[in-house]
Amino acid sequence: MSSPIVHIDIYGSDEPAQHRFYAELFGWQVDAKGPGYALVRTPPGGPDGALVESGNATGVVFGVAVDDLDAALERAAALGGTVVMPPTDNGWVVKAQITDPAGNRVTLVRSAPTDVS
Repeated sequence: MSSPIVHIDIYGSDEPAQHRFYAELFGWQVDAKGPGYALVRTPPGGPDGALVESGNATGVVFGVAVDDLDAALERAAALGGTVVMPPTDNGWVVKAQITDPAGNRVTLVRSAPTDVS
């Protein structure tokens, strides 16, 4: 089974500069949703994401779609990863976060069920 990247979070401390940078450099649509968080739309076929204000922390976290979130968390732990956020329903997706053996954070996003009717 292959799992696609479906979301990217980009962390930074200067919200206006981040918004302008990604909108003007790549032509991404930046939609501020409140203090410290903006949704980002990339061209069709690319993953969408968010710009997240995070104090002095910086980084990029990618989200990967998985069919079975619990099984993916168990497999990640067996492969040397660590669960740093248990499954959480934020209202539009259920996600969890792990770190890989090097400490890089990855979000796992439960795939939406396929409508077969």
